[in-house]
Amino acid sequence: MPDPDTGAPPRVVLVTAAALAVALAVAVAVFALTQRSSSDTAGPLPLVPVPAPAAASPGCTTLLAAVPTELTSNGTSLKVRTLADPAPPATVAWGTDDPLVLRCGLNRPPELTPTAALRLVNKVQWLQVPGEGASTWYVVDREVYAALTVPDSAGTGPLQQISDTIAAKLAPRPLRFS
Repeated sequence: MPDPDTGAPPRVVLVTAAALAVALAVAVAVFALTQRSSSDTAGPLPLVPVPAPAAASPGCTTLLAAVPTELTSNGTSLKVRTLADPAPPATVAWGTDDPLVLRCGLNRPPELTPTAALRLVNKVQWLQVPGEGASTWYVVDREVYAALTVPDSAGTGPLQQISDTIAAKLAPRPLRFS
């Protein structure tokens, strides 16, 4: 029954309404935090397929069987990431926010020319192709072409670790420019 002097609702109704408002605010906050933490846990990574005619080659099979399940980037451990179906063949990824992606069996990169600037990392020759927010590093001196796409935020650790794996598993070959 309303207060006869002011016409305000009874005190019990005001307290109940305030309690409901607080409970609703708490529920919204909990929901928002739950949604945020579940989005931090990455699901399968969708990747666009690229031509990889040698993806089923013995070189790719050997390389992919030997890649580490974890890479270290700027002191952070990046674990292998599940790829969304349909996953491109001969591809593996690490990390959640800015994943690193290794693809094997690719065509010769068109940027590989006799005058291209190559970098030797742990006995493996790489061709860097800079992009928007990431660079793709192509292995150019092995039986198959592979590419490691590395976000600009990553350190050099992943490139060194993958180089070690490549050097251990795939013999060097002369560069091919055509």
